Amino acid sequence: MTVDEKRKNKLQVLFSDASIVVVDKPSGIDVLQVASETGGILVHRLDKDTSGVMVLAKNSTAELNLKKQFEERKVIKKYLALVHGEMKEKGGLITTPVQRYPKDKLRSAITEWKVIQKYPQYSVLELMPHTGRTHQLRQHLKSIGHPIVADPIYGFRKKLKDDLAWCPRLFLHAKYLEITHPTTFEMIHFQADLPEELQNLLH
Repeated sequence: MTVDEKRKNKLQVLFSDASIVVVDKPSGIDVLQVASETGGILVHRLDKDTSGVMVLAKNSTAELNLKKQFEERKVIKKYLALVHGEMKEKGGLITTPVQRYPKDKLRSAITEWKVIQKYPQYSVLELMPHTGRTHQLRQHLKSIGHPIVADPIYGFRKKLKDDLAWCPRLFLHAKYLEITHPTTFEMIHFQADLPEELQNLLH
């Protein structure tokens, strides 16, 4: 692995105190590795191929508080995704039930989306999941015929090879997270910029 690759794959700590640690997770790193490297307790997850901001608890009190916030949908999450096709509308709501991969019962799920930028044959979307189902965003975008670029599970199978030729990773990034601090009870938010490798693709 080159120096540049190591730098790209390095876990960045955005915030840390006695109760929580917030990180910018690179694509390709499993959340269990994030927990191991930070000493934090997982309260939510990002797919291995998804990059971006996530919070971990540092003690059981914070763990219970944060898990409750996620379960009660009091956390605000925003993602960026590059999807196939040009969206006809400026935004909308997807409510198609989803199932946990590979097979599970269907569960209700809600995703709000809006167009950030359009390109020929592609659209950049901001996604706000109102529920936290496994692979929810990826399944929802597939359900409306606009799968995420370079998605090996829910993307266009015939286009995956072409996608990977210019976009070697899933184009999904968790850019924003807003929570109530489990100790101070203040509303706090964190942002993670789109990784350089994805920014360069848009340029």
